[in-house]
Amino acid sequence: MKVAVIHYWLVGMRGGERVLERICELFPEADIFTHVCIAQNISQRLRAHRIRETFIARLPGARRAYQRYLPLMPRALEELDLSGYDLVLSSESGPAKGVIAPPDALHLCYCHSPMRYIWDQHHAYRAALGPLGRAVFAAAAPRLRLWDAASAARVDAIAANSRFIQRRIRRCWGREARVIHPPVDLAAYAPGPPEGEAGYLFLSELVPYKRADIAVQAFRALDLPLTVAGDGPERGRLEAMAGPRTRFLGRVPASRMAALYRSCKALIFPGVEDFGIVPLEAMACGRPVIAYRGGGALDTVVEGRTGLFFDEQTPESLAEAVLRFERDHGARMDPDPIRAHAMGFGPERFKSELAAMIADEAARIGARLDPGDLRRRAEAAEGFSTR
Repeated sequence: MKVAVIHYWLVGMRGGERVLERICELFPEADIFTHVCIAQNISQRLRAHRIRETFIARLPGARRAYQRYLPLMPRALEELDLSGYDLVLSSESGPAKGVIAPPDALHLCYCHSPMRYIWDQHHAYRAALGPLGRAVFAAAAPRLRLWDAASAARVDAIAANSRFIQRRIRRCWGREARVIHPPVDLAAYAPGPPEGEAGYLFLSELVPYKRADIAVQAFRALDLPLTVAGDGPERGRLEAMAGPRTRFLGRVPASRMAALYRSCKALIFPGVEDFGIVPLEAMACGRPVIAYRGGGALDTVVEGRTGLFFDEQTPESLAEAVLRFERDHGARMDPDPIRAHAMGFGPERFKSELAAMIADEAARIGARLDPGDLRRRAEAAEGFSTR
C-alpha cells in the first residue's frame, strides 16, 4: 500500500505535528507532502519519512514568511502528482486537502479546523495586517473560500478533532465528519502529592483569545490564590489587573508541568479551543477542570465528574463556578476516575479509530485497501489490540 500524507507546513512541533507523528506511526511507509519544511525544527520521527515540498518552498523568503503565499497554495497542492498512491491522508488546518487524488485512491481528511483566517477569524486576521496586506487579503479571501469549499467536495471522508470542529466543517464546507479526538500523550502525567499551597491554576500562552483576563479578574474579586503559568504579549496587562494572591511564573519547562497540575485545586480554562490538550493533562494528574462551556472542552470535561462549566465568558460567571466548586464539588471529585477519563484520549485510541474509519470508508467506496492490514496496523501501534 502506497500512502501519501499531506500536511500544510512543517516549521515546528505543535499540536498538528504531534497528530502527524501518530499518523506516521500507523503508516511508517508514508511519504509526506508539505508546502514548506524546516527540517531542524521537526522531530526525528517525521524526518525519517521522505518529505516533499510544493513549489511554495522555492519562492523568496518562504521559509520565514510562508503564510504570505497563501493565495498560491491551492495551485501548489493541485500540481502535486500523487499517481500510484492507494491512500491519501490530508492533515488540514492550513490548506492541505486540495490535492487531486488518483481516482481509485481513498482520500481521507483529518481536520484540525477549516482555515480560520478565511472563515470565522477572517476579520481578526485582516485587522492585524498592514494596509497593503489588508488589501491583498481582502481580494484573495473570497476566492480562497470558494476553493476551500469546492476542494472539500473532492475528499471521500472527513474526520474532525472535536464536535466543535465537526459543526464548523458542516457550516463552512457543507460536509458531515466523524469525530476522532486527537492523540494526547499523557505518559508524563499522573496523580501525586501537591507541592505547596493548593490554589488554582491557569496554564497557557498569554494571548488574547486564551482569556486569561477572565481568570485574573475573577480571582482578584474572590481573593483566592491563582497561579498563572505561561508568557506572551498579554502578561504586562494581566499583571497590572491582578490581585495580591495571583502569582505569575512565566514560561514553565515541560519537566515542571506535572508538578504544577498536581499542586492545584483545579485548572481554570476560560478560552474556546478547537480541542484543548491542557485540560486532559490536568485530568491525567487527577485534577478537575473549571471550563467555559464551549469549544473542545465540551468533549473532554464531564460536568460534576471531572470538572464544572461556566456559561458566560465573564469574571462574574467564572467566580460563581469557583464558589460552586468550593462549596459543593471540590472535596467530592475523586482523582482516580478523573485520571481514568483522561487516559481514554491516548494515542492508541486515536490510531485504532483512524484505522477503523479508513477501513470503513474503503469498503464504502470500493477502494483497494485491505481491511485486515488496517486492523493489524492499529493492533501493532504500541501493542494496542482492537479485538
